Amino acid sequence: MADLTHVERMWQDDAASRALGMDALVIETDHAEVRMTITDAMVNGHDIAHGGYIFTLADSAFALACNSRGETTVAAGADITFVAAARRGDVLVAEARVRTAYGRSGITDVTVTREDDGAVIAEFRGRSRTLRA
Repeated sequence: MADLTHVERMWQDDAASRALGMDALVIETDHAEVRMTITDAMVNGHDIAHGGYIFTLADSAFALACNSRGETTVAAGADITFVAAARRGDVLVAEARVRTAYGRSGITDVTVTREDDGAVIAEFRGRSRTLRA
């Protein structure tokens, strides 16, 4: 089991996620869950959650999962597929799991669901790169 001090410190210093009201529910090696409520400021002109906020939620869970091994790891790229709309007041949960880590690279999948009914809102795949000092 990896020492989670690095990733817990990273989360405490994450002003962007905190400003959006995100809560880390689970932080463990290769796995993280983050929750966020869609607020009035997060809806677009169609009165649904702006995709950028959903991406940011998934990206925050991705960051926790891929940094959980104790080394500074950053995104090398990511893709998201929006499956269903989220609406004002919805509580979303992003669950991230590292699928593979090879050398300094890794792939992490994140599923974003609506908390009250489990509906899948988006699927995100992040590619990571561990930095060397």
